[in-house]
Amino acid sequence: MSLFWFYLPLHLLLAACWCHSIKAPNTSSQQNFKTDLFNFYHSLILADGKETTVHLLKDIPKRYYFILEEGRALSPFTITVTPCDVPIEWNILVHKTSASFPGKAARGDHDTRDISKSQRSPSMVSTIFSYKGNSVETYMGVSSHSALYMLEFLSTERDTHITVYLATDTTSGHLYPELPMDPRIDVIGIGHTTVTLTWKHSPSVLQHRENIQYCLLVNEKHNYKSLCAAETAIRSSGMKLPPTLALSLSPYLLEPQQVMILSNSELSIINKVSSGEVRQTCVGAKNTYTVPSLSPSTQYYFDVFVVNLLTNASAAYTGAFARTLEEPEPKVMELKDGKVIQVVLDGKKKKFYSLQYQARHKKIQFTFQLCRGQVRVHITKNSKIVASENISGLRYFSLKGKLLDTYLVQLRSTEESNSSVKVQASPHFHKPLFPLLPESLKIKSFSKLRTCNSVTIAWLGTQEESKYCVYKKTIEEDQIWMELQSADRCSGPESRHKSEKVLCKYFYDTNLQRAVTTETITGLDVGTLYLFDVYLFGPSGISVRYHSKVVKTRKKC
Repeated sequence: MSLFWFYLPLHLLLAACWCHSIKAPNTSSQQNFKTDLFNFYHSLILADGKETTVHLLKDIPKRYYFILEEGRALSPFTITVTPCDVPIEWNILVHKTSASFPGKAARGDHDTRDISKSQRSPSMVSTIFSYKGNSVETYMGVSSHSALYMLEFLSTERDTHITVYLATDTTSGHLYPELPMDPRIDVIGIGHTTVTLTWKHSPSVLQHRENIQYCLLVNEKHNYKSLCAAETAIRSSGMKLPPTLALSLSPYLLEPQQVMILSNSELSIINKVSSGEVRQTCVGAKNTYTVPSLSPSTQYYFDVFVVNLLTNASAAYTGAFARTLEEPEPKVMELKDGKVIQVVLDGKKKKFYSLQYQARHKKIQFTFQLCRGQVRVHITKNSKIVASENISGLRYFSLKGKLLDTYLVQLRSTEESNSSVKVQASPHFHKPLFPLLPESLKIKSFSKLRTCNSVTIAWLGTQEESKYCVYKKTIEEDQIWMELQSADRCSGPESRHKSEKVLCKYFYDTNLQRAVTTETITGLDVGTLYLFDVYLFGPSGISVRYHSKVVKTRKKC
């Protein structure tokens, strides 16, 4: 029975329903009339004053009905339809019934055949509005007499859903927030990773600031004409919306007017897809916002929605788009044979610093001396990776290739604090700029040989006779961590005060097992912390600093 009523043409439907009454009541109210008239298919009556979600199957029209009662000289009404996916077709048809409706306009008994005949007249039904597309459309009308209206919806592309809002009481406020006269979004600033937007205030926000707010949607595909359309696109891609963001416009909710739960975080990523990411942020009553964390040289689409938190309804500003600026090419510094350069790396930006070297010999040696922090080294030869690792201390890379091979050295700090490293490229293996290093650069102290005014330390040497200089300085307990962490291991004795110098000595041993030297430093203060450093000098005069050692003299002896 329900399917039969669903697909009947309008004039047959009306005739059948009115024939069902046989005899029209003389004194019934319009409300009783509506209940009696639509008792077989009440699910098709369009609710007044709230948003209704309508599901459409492809190529199958769906119809909803409502009646404007005769009670005032002019009865204004509005109908707002929001497509949530694909373009749809929808029409508004009206059947003027003032001469044949029971109640005030119809008196006495009527012959059923006359009623049926009058309802079959095509001239009684007229189309007052038609639309095809995917924009949010609002029809505003005024009725001067009782009339039955039919809304007819059709989707020819695929199954979809829409929302419909009928309002016959225009004095109680609007479900949908109002847009300003000029609803455009203006782009007022573009950077490499940011875009600044502004838009004119909605009258609804100015009047009801606590219940209305702006929400911004950012994506790399296209603009959306409604928040409902944006939600549908996200869901159709197979993504799951985090519950904390819940825009709550699910097409499958039985109660489409469920209140939206919006995130107030500065920027919340809804999800990422192969074509980019979709982001949503709600900014309260602010009408200017800078979108951060964008990719350089990328086109983004921006949509602003003014949202009523109490009713879950929203209105869309006219979308905008902008392309972020291209990121400037990093400067590539040329490495010259044998020349040492020191590079300071920004730990917060995590960007690579690039050095280029063109080989004039088949064998090349790259030397890296870590001065501070932690550094990642990445070396490519003719765009092919030949080395990639984190370095510590002094590190050599000996590489073979062809003449005029192009090497690119990329350096990056792996810590948030700044890091520093010295770099050298040289084909002269027999003339090393840096000294030959021992297996370990640690300094050892001997607790049993520690007294109230002396300390004994030891360190490893090499098979090559080299110069070693020892320096010391007093420090406090709360300075230990900072001294050890901030020490520049590339700085030489020239950065030290002359009073800190203890001694210099030469030594070596052909047997590495015995290449160990010790020194007892005397004349120290009782119960005092000292920081000891040892510098090793190579043939070229460049020094390498051992790891600092903190030792405290005894309080009692």
